[in-house]
Amino acid sequence: MRLSRRPFHTSRMNSVSLPRLPIPDLRHTLDRYLASIEPILLQDEAKGGPPYHSAYALRVKWANDFENGIGKVLQDRLHALDKASPNNWLEDNFWIYKAYLEWRAPLLINSNWWLAFHDDNLVPERARGAETNDTWAGITPWQIRRAAWLLYRVLDFKGKLDSQELHPDTTRTGVWFRWSASKMFNIARIPQPCCDVLSQPADPSTDPAARKILLMVHNWFYTITVYHPPDSPSSLPRLMGPGEMEAQIRAVVLDVERRLASGETAVPIGILSADDRDQWAKNLSYLLSLSQTNKETYQTLLQCLMGLSLEHTTHVLPPGPSLDPEQQRLDAHLHTIRGTPLNAANRFYDKPFTLIVDPSTQAGATGEHSPCDALVPSIVAEYGIVQGVDVNAFSNSFAAATGWERLVWVTDDKILNDCTAAEESASKLMKDSDDSVLWFKEYGTDWIKSHAGFPFDAYIQMCLQLAWYSTRGDFTATYETVLTRMFKHGRTETLRTLTRESRDWVLSMRKPQFTSSERYLLLQRAIKKHVKLTRETATGRGIDRHLLGLQLMLRPLNGERASLLDDELFKCSARWALSTSGLSAGHLFKGTGFGTVFHDGYGINYLAAPTIIKFGIESKLSCPHTSTLVFQEVITSTLLEMRDLCMQATLNNSDTQTISHL
Repeated sequence: MRLSRRPFHTSRMNSVSLPRLPIPDLRHTLDRYLASIEPILLQDEAKGGPPYHSAYALRVKWANDFENGIGKVLQDRLHALDKASPNNWLEDNFWIYKAYLEWRAPLLINSNWWLAFHDDNLVPERARGAETNDTWAGITPWQIRRAAWLLYRVLDFKGKLDSQELHPDTTRTGVWFRWSASKMFNIARIPQPCCDVLSQPADPSTDPAARKILLMVHNWFYTITVYHPPDSPSSLPRLMGPGEMEAQIRAVVLDVERRLASGETAVPIGILSADDRDQWAKNLSYLLSLSQTNKETYQTLLQCLMGLSLEHTTHVLPPGPSLDPEQQRLDAHLHTIRGTPLNAANRFYDKPFTLIVDPSTQAGATGEHSPCDALVPSIVAEYGIVQGVDVNAFSNSFAAATGWERLVWVTDDKILNDCTAAEESASKLMKDSDDSVLWFKEYGTDWIKSHAGFPFDAYIQMCLQLAWYSTRGDFTATYETVLTRMFKHGRTETLRTLTRESRDWVLSMRKPQFTSSERYLLLQRAIKKHVKLTRETATGRGIDRHLLGLQLMLRPLNGERASLLDDELFKCSARWALSTSGLSAGHLFKGTGFGTVFHDGYGINYLAAPTIIKFGIESKLSCPHTSTLVFQEVITSTLLEMRDLCMQATLNNSDTQTISHL
């Protein structure tokens, strides 16, 4: 194997430019909004609320008043703001703050994503067991080797991005991806009262800390150097080989073993970053006031490339009557990456990308969400794991290890107490997190597309709508992430999956008077509507970011108000108890996940492959209305029910049927 020594540089090529994110037409947004509240109003009426027609007519009046009054003013202000914005009106001014940096909840579970990797079959089977006696401080040799290999592969990918060997600026996808991926490295989120900020990216060519990664073992923080410094002022840093990285990681682990043997215990500073953001801001301010050393250590954390956490235990779930052993191992792996009470302090949650490896060589990644969306690090991670450990790349791994160092914190009793309090809070969050992954193996995207004849994303979204109704007996506003990557600095937009068409289909599936032909026709209509909304949302004609911008242009201190925006239904229509996102085929991932936005809802990330669909599902154990296990079972039965429906409808040639029950 020929190892890369790729420097940091960007080739000069003929790059393409992306169009600016448009501001949608006001009338279009209002019409889309009115359509999105129809199923909610119909549900209110069915529960004894106001008649649908009168309630809907009132919202139409408010929408018309808005369009002809204050809405026009707000739209003009938004256009003026866009003209003054270097990239786009949304990302430059609103989104990262409103969606992330102003949010005060702990990043742990609530915001950070997690991703569990498949095992590396090139690691000897004996090294992939949960029990082994060959350890240093609980860390195994193959754990170190796989960590070094994954680290090398991720940074090799970064080098190929920098040189434009991969995803060059000659394609629109390349422009979007390179901009997005650049925010994964050498930065971190900084806690501040009321609203956090992101650190400025460090330059590896001039900043030694930017050529290092943060290594966490037994709650201690270290750095290892992963780039050789420039040979001259005109040259650039060179990526080290995996053997050099392995040697440094091993040296750190041996240092940890010595510290433990001497009776030393780490002050778990990392757990402070898992706390409420305002509390973390207070604790950080105090921590930095104690010593100049702490300021220097923290600056290193901000500037270093990324994180790597080595766990000294392999997490095992207690036996349960409802889980088979394989499911228990799968969920235990997922929990390790998400965080458990035993490993939660061995993290720094403010970094956008952290690799995690346990003693059995199980691995994964987690990251702070605000700089870029989870699809981007998942693409980087896929490159990292698509090629297993090459033992021939570690020929120099027993050379003298230099370039690693301890990161020192000066602490006192107050910091110790703050860490204890943060650990208690984090433990409550994790113990309340009902997190699991479902592997549905009966069929996948191939069957959905070729036999059912539907786009797989819309099909899966309809499954989630029916599953929710089957467990709750009602409907909820549903968030689906859609990328706006065709635009400069585009990120995401909301697709409101709950529509009148999806509601009609769901109800038909639970009313005996409907025939299978009629149900299939309604499914066709619901999916057709979903596809239309997907296309509009991806092409800059979504409504939720636009509505947010209009709200923020309002000047309430000047007496400006709008009945449409003050309406309780306006808030209800964006209460995403069902928060969903499709990631990729996920061939190399066991599962993924993110926390539910609302206590009585679900956070669902799915990986749709040709013959399998994996659902990462998170809910809260303390909520009596939700159960991840029950929802998994209902998703399974729903997908089987939908398959039967499609097969029966195909036999009946149902696309010409009419429906009289609605």
